[in-house]
Amino acid sequence: MLVTDFHFDLPEELIAQSPPAIRGSSRMLVLDRETGLYDDNFFRNLPEILKSGDLLILNDSRVLPARLYATRARGQQTQRSSPDPSGRIEVLLTQQLAANEWTALVRPSRKIQPGERLLFCAPNESEPLLQAEVIAASEFGERTLRFDPSPKFHAILNKIGHMPLPPYIHRDDSEEDRDRYQTVFSHEVGSAAAPTAGLHFTPEILAQLQQNDIQIETITLHVGLGTFQPVRAEKLEDIRLHAEHYTLPANTAEAINKAQSEGRRVIAAGTTTTRTLEHCGQIFSGLPLEPHSGQTSIFISPGYQFRVVSGLLTNFHLPQSTLLMLVSAFAGSEKGREAVLAAYAHAVEQKYRFFSYGDCMLLL
Repeated sequence: MLVTDFHFDLPEELIAQSPPAIRGSSRMLVLDRETGLYDDNFFRNLPEILKSGDLLILNDSRVLPARLYATRARGQQTQRSSPDPSGRIEVLLTQQLAANEWTALVRPSRKIQPGERLLFCAPNESEPLLQAEVIAASEFGERTLRFDPSPKFHAILNKIGHMPLPPYIHRDDSEEDRDRYQTVFSHEVGSAAAPTAGLHFTPEILAQLQQNDIQIETITLHVGLGTFQPVRAEKLEDIRLHAEHYTLPANTAEAINKAQSEGRRVIAAGTTTTRTLEHCGQIFSGLPLEPHSGQTSIFISPGYQFRVVSGLLTNFHLPQSTLLMLVSAFAGSEKGREAVLAAYAHAVEQKYRFFSYGDCMLLL
């Protein structure tokens, strides 16, 4: 299959630029995987749509204020033709590699090579709060940074960092985003982007789910570089994803094993949760899951046989994206792509809101 097989036309005005006024008020398109039929609904009705005994898995990763602005230690200016000719360097932390080492996207990147030192200051201050050396360079603006040790690293990030809103949100981040670009159950700090299917949940909806005998457990997958990089291959078979760190806790492994042995559904909130659970299903190959941590670069596309996930809550995704391919795979091995693209066409016609701050879709 070709990447272009997953194209659809999306009017710019349907890309949500801000979260809904009230968390949990989003619309939800419900797709029946067996028939391909879909119905318009609302996320607030999820506790009534899921069945007693369902196991719902959430990704509890917490988003870092990972977008930083730096200057070059040598005082050199960037080229006047650069996106920001003031000399400011934009740094987006994407994954922690070691105690003080991170991968990052750097812009403008051509002049920022190994050996360069970057200084990170608070606005209107000249004394750097953080310093880092560029120790490696990869393609497409990827760099590896080694920060000078600081016991207050995360506190400084919270002070000078910006929420890493996706590039299709055409505005600067605001104070509201520090709350609304986090799930209400986020706990484990480490993501460079929100697991956006989780943004719809409220404490009240989570409580209603539990009252309706729907079990809730969590995994952690820290969303990394792959979220920000476009697909550059032409064929699906040539796509390679960046590895992301995950943890499968003991309670969640036990709950999944019990649900599967009893024939109960496992509902994944988001593609990040789905990728984590299916990676675990692959490595244990039919055996009971065991708690562990690791890295996954699993790419799920039509033809994939799902081992763990039997229901998927997800936002609407970009054209020609690996996430749209995953959703198409989950919708069915033969007609899944057609069913999802038909549902997306309906969502466009009905003016659903798309992408991170947009509406959602439930596939059962």
